[in-house]
Amino acid sequence: MSTQNTPYKIYLEENEIPKVWYNVRADMKNKPAPLLNPGTLQPMSADDLSPVFCRELCEQELNNTDREIPIPQEIQDFYKMYRPSPLTHAVFLEKALDTPAHIYYKFEGNNTSGSHKLNSAIAQAYYAKKQGLKGITTETGAGQWGTAMAMACSFFGLDCKVYMVKVSYEQKPFRREVMRTYGAEVTPSPSDTTQVGRKLLAEHPGTTGSLGCAISEAVEVAVSTEGYRYVLGSVLNQVLLHQSVIGLETKTACDKYGIKPDVIIGCAGGGSNLGGLIAPFMGEKLRGEADYDIIAVEPASCPSFTRGIYAYDFCDTGLVCPLAKMYTLGHDFIPSPNHAGGLRYHGMSPVLSQLYADGYMRAVSAEQTSVFAAAELFARTEGTLPAPESSHAIRAAIDEAIKCRETGEEKTIIFGLTGTGYYDLVAYQQFNDKTMTDYIPTDADLEKGFASIPKVDL
Repeated sequence: MSTQNTPYKIYLEENEIPKVWYNVRADMKNKPAPLLNPGTLQPMSADDLSPVFCRELCEQELNNTDREIPIPQEIQDFYKMYRPSPLTHAVFLEKALDTPAHIYYKFEGNNTSGSHKLNSAIAQAYYAKKQGLKGITTETGAGQWGTAMAMACSFFGLDCKVYMVKVSYEQKPFRREVMRTYGAEVTPSPSDTTQVGRKLLAEHPGTTGSLGCAISEAVEVAVSTEGYRYVLGSVLNQVLLHQSVIGLETKTACDKYGIKPDVIIGCAGGGSNLGGLIAPFMGEKLRGEADYDIIAVEPASCPSFTRGIYAYDFCDTGLVCPLAKMYTLGHDFIPSPNHAGGLRYHGMSPVLSQLYADGYMRAVSAEQTSVFAAAELFARTEGTLPAPESSHAIRAAIDEAIKCRETGEEKTIIFGLTGTGYYDLVAYQQFNDKTMTDYIPTDADLEKGFASIPKVDL
């Protein structure tokens, strides 16, 4: 593919912002397994889910048939604040790598939350407001989702209660303060404000927390507080649906300039960014219209795809959420506190898990010092300080480009730059001071988490 006439940054027109979300489940021959009721272990209906989630989001969660879901006008209007986002040709990174590969990245950090999370946060806040709710509860790991949700709730005049993983609450005070500036109440998790939090603190004194812990606390508060519902920033089908705007814009830009990607790469924690980026491309692959090498990149310290088990597991540590069939490290797994970014959830999206199990994508893991080395090179060549999460995708894109240099192949690589790293400077300081270390769980470490996976026979 010639790139002579391709702009450095490809900006779509405002009227090219997607007006529908793409539901990849409609094109999946093997649908993701249903969520199970934690009490009965039976598939959950919309009525079962409605005490936890907004009604319309329950319908989206269970919709395996409609390929396109219209985006309400109010959400389309909000998207115009920061969308369409640019698809950038990484010519300076290519030059530094001396590679024949063509590298592009879809940048989702051009909003105050600094990440792609706002694409779903505004949708979930809209449906909460439409239902007449007073507020929402949620969790956040590195803080991107909590920040996005605080912004979205502020826009619609909703209360926002955020349970933030304790290690991130302590390491990322600036992101915490952005949430508070937008009116959110932020609590380090596990906390003594909930029954499940007090139980976890008693069982694990001094714990630095996990997303599973924070989810349990947020759900407990939502179901016990009149006029509140719980919202989640990744993993769920509804979130991947909303994030499909990333991939739809990317596909439109590619079609507009005749770009045909060979390799598509996304960082993977719970799956929201990866699922959104690859959505329309995966649809083509599922329908037999095109083929792509799709790569999920996860941290070596939390390797649910590459070392996890595909099984039904609880979505939270407190066992109050539904069970999902996913690649999981066990709901009791808690990542090492030296793990600097997000991507710390114990499981992976059921949609992506099914696609991975069916061989439509592959996965690799990366150690964090290698990830930050890739982030440093990207910052010095492309001018943007990337989020640690995004830098996992950068690492894999660089590795693929180096392979092209060694083989002479002229591949086109697209990766997702999920956000900026300006709230992650403590981690960058550790890398610059050479105090950052790598942690790869041993098989014995993982077995402790695997032991918590319930035996579900369906």
